[in-house]
Amino acid sequence: MLLKLPQDPPPLWPRFRSPLRSTALTARIGRVLGICFGLCFVTGMLSHYQYHPWSWLPEPAVPVWLYRVTQGVHVTTGTISIPLLLVKLWSVYPNLFRWPLVTSVKNALERLSIAVLVASALVELTTGYLNVLNWYPWPWDFVPVHRFLAYVVIGSLLLHIAIKLPDIKYGLGVPVAKGDVLTEKPWSDNPDSWSNNDHEPPPPPAPTGISRRGVLIATGTGVGLVVATQVGQSITPLEPIGLLAVRQHQKGPLGVPINRTADQAAVRELALAPTWALRVEGPQPYELSLADVLNMSVHEASFPISCVEGWSVGAHWQGLRLLDVVRRAGGDADSHVEVRSLEPKGSYNRSFVHGPQVSHALLATHLNGERLTIDHGYPLRLIAPDRAGVLNTKWLTGVRVL
Repeated sequence: MLLKLPQDPPPLWPRFRSPLRSTALTARIGRVLGICFGLCFVTGMLSHYQYHPWSWLPEPAVPVWLYRVTQGVHVTTGTISIPLLLVKLWSVYPNLFRWPLVTSVKNALERLSIAVLVASALVELTTGYLNVLNWYPWPWDFVPVHRFLAYVVIGSLLLHIAIKLPDIKYGLGVPVAKGDVLTEKPWSDNPDSWSNNDHEPPPPPAPTGISRRGVLIATGTGVGLVVATQVGQSITPLEPIGLLAVRQHQKGPLGVPINRTADQAAVRELALAPTWALRVEGPQPYELSLADVLNMSVHEASFPISCVEGWSVGAHWQGLRLLDVVRRAGGDADSHVEVRSLEPKGSYNRSFVHGPQVSHALLATHLNGERLTIDHGYPLRLIAPDRAGVLNTKWLTGVRVL
């Protein structure tokens, strides 16, 4: 049984009189936010599939720019969802203080579902943006937590939409009022314009310096500026105005940014060792010295490198074809291939290639016409089309045909 609250709120209970908040305003912001959440979720699942593909449905190799687009959309929609969510929360903030706080079991469950949605969305967006910055001030593994939390966000969002569907339909069906001129429901009948603190609805407030339409315009302008100054990290023509772009290719060696250096991976001495060799395992194992690798590096390809943090850049690569290495070891284009790094430990010191990417991938020795730098993966790295950058393993030491 729910505790019966007094009919009147406490004396210091917050009261709200702003004419800017309304169902029409909230519904419009919510519609854009819902679209962003949906795009972010779908593209995030596509990115997750890069890490755990089904054996019967390997990642495609064409178009080569597919992951560049999907991950760019993922990070961009996630980034602009942050200001959109904050404006959305501002628009419904007074509902948190409706009196009585809970009117029924159904109402309590509804408020609980909203709390789950708000909390999970704030954590998901905040940690996602910190991942873009490569900053992890938490003890857990970001990737699985980010994915499972995405299920919570989308599930609670769908539940919220189902519960609020009548309000959403009403809000989208009326024009946004300008200033104090309300063209939707009268002020006294619009439940989002006043709290239940009052037994009688308050009179319409005086005009303010900005209208509801002005709030929408300001929000849209702010979001547009965020997009314009952020997408330069994946749409290179916009890089000069990329003030919010975390990575800019012009500032990276050989025209490509670097996320993880050789020193961070603790491979510098191993990668520069004169005894380095590529060990190829399979039905017919063999070994290639650095001189052998360079002599075979006659193939060229133009693949973008695209990272989960949202940045990407087109690049020209030169090296030996992975398929040639696999065939010499007794495999073929249908083989599953493991490539291993000199990096002694870490989540991505090896990766797997199979399906169409085996035929398109290079073991690269050169980038944009120059020898790989140590931080770009010297002496040898994997590069394949339509593939997450973190899976294009650097500082290779072995290839295994499975």
